[in-house]
Amino acid sequence: MIAIVDYGAGNIFSVKNALDHLGMESSLVSDEASIRSADGIILPGVGAFPAAMKMLEQSGLISVLKEEAEKKPFLGICLGMQVIFSKGHEFEECDGLGLIPGDVRKIDEPELIIPHMGWNKLEKLNDCPLLENIGDEEYVYFVHSYKADCEDKYISAYCEYGGRVPALVYDGRYVYGAQFHPEKSGDTGLKILSSFGGLLS
Repeated sequence: MIAIVDYGAGNIFSVKNALDHLGMESSLVSDEASIRSADGIILPGVGAFPAAMKMLEQSGLISVLKEEAEKKPFLGICLGMQVIFSKGHEFEECDGLGLIPGDVRKIDEPELIIPHMGWNKLEKLNDCPLLENIGDEEYVYFVHSYKADCEDKYISAYCEYGGRVPALVYDGRYVYGAQFHPEKSGDTGLKILSSFGGLLS
């Protein structure tokens, strides 16, 4: 079973619908016991980094998420990807979950429209289990104004938007992050979610 973490800042129902479409068992959860008993975890998110971290803190789930990310597949989506990094810089500096080293900073490209919204091509950089069924001409859907700033070794795929924007990150063990919305990215997004489901024990 995949635990979709419901902490008040997630686009949870579209994620749940995508998993249901794939026939993958999932549940919306907001308690430690359900997260611990799950085979995998998805942390969605829309909104601002500090607000999301405050809601996670108020939910009392930060410790269990950090612990379980050490032992089972964990996927952060959009803002849920951003908060897996060490720090965010949206409105104020704010600690993240620290599952992958790096900072999240505003896309600083004056000539571009921000937020970055729409379909962009995935450019592969490093091997990642979630990309095993993804070809070289596949596009995914983004809606965001901030991007991860991390070492290349954590970037599995990126898109070009005034420079390289990390699109899919991976810690090499259990933790994955998608800056795009796989649940809104058609067949390509469904293939990525299906590959995540294939990691569950």
